[in-house]
Amino acid sequence: MNTPIKFDARLTKNQSLVLNTLLEADKPLTAYSILDALRDRGLKAPLQVYRAISKLLEIGVIHRLDSLNAFVPCQLDSSDCNIRKTVIFAICLECGKAQEVSDSLTVDAIQNISRNTNFRLENSVTEIRGLCANC
Repeated sequence: MNTPIKFDARLTKNQSLVLNTLLEADKPLTAYSILDALRDRGLKAPLQVYRAISKLLEIGVIHRLDSLNAFVPCQLDSSDCNIRKTVIFAICLECGKAQEVSDSLTVDAIQNISRNTNFRLENSVTEIRGLCANC
């Protein structure tokens, strides 16, 4: 299970359910796998999950892994993720676990590329794939 997330927003019931489901998962979850896990807790429609995910992404307590079309809780200080707007994930090809990595050199390089090309960076999620230490 991941460490608790620090945030300043009040969450709705659905947002809390989605966040807790992600915190309890051992790998990234798709919106439909979240919905399946929460059907007995009152979430019946995909829109309920997508609305909760949207808010959780907005406040920076979860991240979307584009290549997997899945979501993970922020594993670092979520306020730091909102400030730097750049996150890095190491994704295991064998077990599917995704580990958020803090690497200031890579973050600085991405932000420098953005500045040098006069490109306004909204966010950047870098995904690296391989085998984790356990696999």
